[in-house]
Amino acid sequence: MICRSKNRIGLSASTKTTILLSVVFFFVCFAPDVSAQKKFSRAFPTGQNVRLRLMNRTGTVTVVGWNRAEINISATLEAPAAVIVPQSLSGEIVINIVRDNQGRNEVGNVNFTIRVPYDAMVDIETRIGNLSVSNVRSSLVRARISSEGDIELTNIISNAVSAENGLGNIFFDGEIQENGSYRFSSMRGDINLRIPFTSSFRLVATAPSTRNISLGSFANTNMNYLGDGRRVVGRFGDGSATITVTNQRGSIGFLRR
Repeated sequence: MICRSKNRIGLSASTKTTILLSVVFFFVCFAPDVSAQKKFSRAFPTGQNVRLRLMNRTGTVTVVGWNRAEINISATLEAPAAVIVPQSLSGEIVINIVRDNQGRNEVGNVNFTIRVPYDAMVDIETRIGNLSVSNVRSSLVRARISSEGDIELTNIISNAVSAENGLGNIFFDGEIQENGSYRFSSMRGDINLRIPFTSSFRLVATAPSTRNISLGSFANTNMNYLGDGRRVVGRFGDGSATITVTNQRGSIGFLRR
């Protein structure tokens, strides 16, 4: 009887162990992921000449023009989630992740997708991450990355375009407007501009370290290579617009659109 009692006790302990392991397995495998991304969404009705100003810390920012009088903001926030407090200020929609999270040492990536009216001015900036703007035709398109990331501007019609980064590529695909100003600058990466052959502009292109400046179809007798190829200065067409391109340790290329 004593032996049977011990066996029953042993069997009961084994069963409890099996149940406990099963419970642990269930919670490990099927419990909700507490580190899952959070979502943010907000929409603002707009009038004409609205301006989007965005200052991000880290993450990807994608801005797309559409045919609605509305700025629609959606974002995914990685842990630890940042605070997002958009402001509507007399013709401007302002999002400043740096200001709203001042004093916080750890903030996860914030990845934005923002839809704006076609004619909205776009002024976006981040420290680390890729920036993309497409289908915008307005008086201003500005994209700046203070550290690392690629900039892509496609189907842009604007008379004031500025793109600047530290480490990364810059690609511009758009029209060169009469009397427009276009500035592109990188410390290291490739800068490629795809523009119509009917464009007219004055050019200053500088690649001091690589001397890698390719004008492609835009090469002509009015373009002069200076400083052993470190700089190209000249004119294409009547030179009504200005294009300034500087790439300290990378290449500069012109492509026919």
